[in-house]
Amino acid sequence: MKIFPASKIAEIDSYTIENEPIESIDLMERASSKFFKKILKRYPAPRNCKVFVGPGNNGGDGLAAARMLAEKNYTVEVFIIKISNQLSKDAEVNLQRLKLIKIVDIYELTSIDAMPWLFPDDIVIDAIFGSGLSRPIEGLVFEVIKAINASEASVVAVDIPSGLMGEDNSKNNYHGIVKADLTLSFQFPKLAFLFPENADYVGEWEVLPIGLHPEIIKQEQTPYKILNREFVKSLLMPRKKFDHKGTYGHGLLISGSYGKMGAAILASRASLRSGIGLLTSHIPRLGYEIMQTAVPEAMVSIDRSDIIFTEFPDLGQFKAVAIGPGIDKKQNSYCAMINLLKEVKTPMVIDADAINILGEHPELKADLPMGSVFTPHPMEFERLVGKAEDSFTRNNMQREFAREYGVTLVLKGAYTAIACPEGSVYFNPTGNPGMATAGSGDVLTGIILSLLSQGYSSKVATIIGVYLHGLAGDLAAEKLGYEALTASDIIDFLPKAWLRLKK
Repeated sequence: MKIFPASKIAEIDSYTIENEPIESIDLMERASSKFFKKILKRYPAPRNCKVFVGPGNNGGDGLAAARMLAEKNYTVEVFIIKISNQLSKDAEVNLQRLKLIKIVDIYELTSIDAMPWLFPDDIVIDAIFGSGLSRPIEGLVFEVIKAINASEASVVAVDIPSGLMGEDNSKNNYHGIVKADLTLSFQFPKLAFLFPENADYVGEWEVLPIGLHPEIIKQEQTPYKILNREFVKSLLMPRKKFDHKGTYGHGLLISGSYGKMGAAILASRASLRSGIGLLTSHIPRLGYEIMQTAVPEAMVSIDRSDIIFTEFPDLGQFKAVAIGPGIDKKQNSYCAMINLLKEVKTPMVIDADAINILGEHPELKADLPMGSVFTPHPMEFERLVGKAEDSFTRNNMQREFAREYGVTLVLKGAYTAIACPEGSVYFNPTGNPGMATAGSGDVLTGIILSLLSQGYSSKVATIIGVYLHGLAGDLAAEKLGYEALTASDIIDFLPKAWLRLKK
């Protein structure tokens, strides 16, 4: 699914109106009908609805929805916030249609003193401003939003919470943004929905298809996309009858140190559960018996050091290399990483302590092999790329790093973002809070190593790996809940995730 900026969505609307063809008021009716039906499903028993309306087309959507709800016996009151002396053309049409049914009380809000009481059983419909907002809210609307947020009513936003800008909120005043319980977005999600600082304002969100013209959606380009199962499934390479383990590649995993052998085991198991033909795990000498016992399917390369990573085997036999889980940041490991970056010719997965080493020694970035994949969590991202005050800026930094170094950069978290060298960003919808647990990232490293070793490109391996990792976590959470979920559970549910993806 593509994510377009607000300005581009307006162009897509205009194209639809001209080429479907359809009158703008009829397109508004179609969108409002989708919104109305979702309200009916969410709140099937008629309740008191208070609809707050601005002067633009977002207000027109709210007025149309108010009429539809009233016709279904919901008690509806409409409050038109007096921001300007006239409504948009289509909003005015819907206001007149609403007046014709004569069962809805309509008020003009000219001061905060006229603000109605909002009760816990009320449904508040926020139709004040849409996604085209370009400056922070102030004045009367600011006071109205404060009152809505102070109430205990259920708040549903039309398209986007009023006050939230569609993309960049770095200069916004968050006190002037509606806190919605549910946001029903038309045709596309907004980029702002995917950033953590906006979560309390967007609430639960859902995209409502409203029939915008498929031709223009296909033609228009955007760097931002959300993954879905059909797209990820289309990237999978089929397995053939006479394939053998050599067909699916040989990967090298450099991981583990004294006290952190669990990271090596988790990454190794995940790699083997993701289709790799052969796996060699390079580990400190004291981890040999642990690895051979815990992961008998893996071959083991033994470091001369008992406790840390100081060397690596001949790289000629490996299709891909992963480094980082549990290796620590000792001086000898740093020196070994310098040598590894000079010799490796295959794509690498760089995670955990390997990222931290690069963060402390940025000069090593010049030796990164093209096509490498980084998988940092937010703190590791700061050490590698730099600190950002907001997620929009951080996403731009992520895209620039991927472009500059020719790598794929994953920022782990809710809606994990995958930035690719050509500038695109894919957001992942799978995953859940139960995956915020030790070792979860090691599992992802093993999965991506496996896919790279099988011959997938760095971009495709990362997309499949991130989606599959989150899907396995979701399947595990369905059985175990969030609190009890461990990284090993994610691995255990990888087989079911593969089957679900390919179904």
